[in-house]
Amino acid sequence: MWSNNSAAPFLLTGFLGSEAIHHWISIPFFMIYFSILLGNGTLFFLIWNDSSLHEPMYYFLAMLAGTDLGMTLTTMPTVLGVLLLDQREISQGACFTQSYFIHTLAIVESGVLLAMAYDRFIAIRTPLRYNSILTNSRVMKVGLGVLMRGFMSIVPPIMPLYWFPYCRSHVLSHAFCLHQDVMKLACADITFNRVYPVILVALTFFLDALIILFSYILILKTVMGIASREERAKALNTCVSHISCVLVFYITVIGLTFIHRFGKHAPHVVHITMSYVYFLFPPFMNPVIYSMKTKQIQRGFIRLFSLHNRA
Repeated sequence: MWSNNSAAPFLLTGFLGSEAIHHWISIPFFMIYFSILLGNGTLFFLIWNDSSLHEPMYYFLAMLAGTDLGMTLTTMPTVLGVLLLDQREISQGACFTQSYFIHTLAIVESGVLLAMAYDRFIAIRTPLRYNSILTNSRVMKVGLGVLMRGFMSIVPPIMPLYWFPYCRSHVLSHAFCLHQDVMKLACADITFNRVYPVILVALTFFLDALIILFSYILILKTVMGIASREERAKALNTCVSHISCVLVFYITVIGLTFIHRFGKHAPHVVHITMSYVYFLFPPFMNPVIYSMKTKQIQRGFIRLFSLHNRA
């Protein structure tokens, strides 16, 4: 018989079996988190302040940087708390809130990448109508729609967590709260919480990826119809950064999904490492990709630092 300790806090878990070296493991994690905050923060600040970057493409990029900052700030306190200070306890309310934001921001990121694909589609398919189609008000509506989809769609599976009884072990398998982790600890009928996320993933990540793929097929078809080789290269070059970010995001999503679905016999450290790759790799890589591949961003950085030096 399980003892009913329903209101007790949950216990977060770091790297099982490596607790003695958690403080050493925290060093690369701290450096990665710092790099993510610096890279995305600078990118966001640059787009906000540089009037030459006040275009739809860069507004969506600012949204991507903001989403990555949000995801990082959501997971960082508990991850570093566990690794640095061995603070494993987290109240149920804080845990459910963290879980809500983690899953919400993942869907928002997918939506932003879809919006960026739409931006590239319009820019290459109908370049003369680009500014009349993607007006500032329309960009704001798209951005608001992406945010609303993320923030509303995660409410149904998170709300029941607040009234489920928790009479099993309160130990979670990560240093942050995930819906799939928490629901398994509930002593209640969790059928809805099992089924809903599967449908949601199909209607968000899977559908977004399909639409992005389809838009790039149409983009490629348009580019192949351009007579000049230089113009073809120029058109494709504007898509390289976005394609790279899409691949980084969806490959990590697919990798994590496969590990959860088919890697039940894989070592625990593989599951844990893959989950950290999913949360840290895209936010770390996105500013790097755009800084390396986008000339306007590079020029913006040069202007920013030259102004700073003058000051």
